[in-house]
Amino acid sequence: MIELYTTASPNGFKITIMLEEIQIPYNLNHIKISNGDNKTKDFLKISPHGRIPVIKDTEAEITVFESAAILQYLAEKTGKLLSKNLKTRTQTLQWLMFNSATLAPLLGQRVNYELFEDEKIQLAIQRYQKLSNEAFTTMDKHLATQDYFAGKDYSIADISAFGWMHICQVIDFKFNQHPHLWRWYQQISKRKAVVKGISLPNKAMSA
Repeated sequence: MIELYTTASPNGFKITIMLEEIQIPYNLNHIKISNGDNKTKDFLKISPHGRIPVIKDTEAEITVFESAAILQYLAEKTGKLLSKNLKTRTQTLQWLMFNSATLAPLLGQRVNYELFEDEKIQLAIQRYQKLSNEAFTTMDKHLATQDYFAGKDYSIADISAFGWMHICQVIDFKFNQHPHLWRWYQQISKRKAVVKGISLPNKAMSA
């Protein structure tokens, strides 16, 4: 059994989607960040920096934090969504890291400066708009020649990217001017596991 600790967020969506895709039993535990659940002693024991998502694999007695690490762990555990072919596997992992090291930080800062800061700092807003659009352009060019980030097959690289691109769509950060990225997003968003995965953290929030 996988115990998942999460809430509705770009990183949280990645793991509920993954768990729905691989179809292994899991239990969703809602971490209410607004109540400080992520800063309790018990939670910090499993997530030292106090961030979601986190999983506990009760069968293997393994705990994993950070969404990219969780995606890779679950793929390794089940043999799904991460190719054993060295070339394809490497491409999957490099785009997984691009999403974690480039896309997510840029969009996180853009969300903060555009939506949450009381004082609108235009230089910061413009900077992160420019940098996030450059990332979209990079993704679009890559997807111009293949269906998914790692080639012809859907993988954890796509799940990782979708978490943040879904939020972009929800909060109206436009990216439909990038035709290949937009095609990819529409294709992924129709998957049964994705539709369910993005609904589960929201249900937990209302619990």
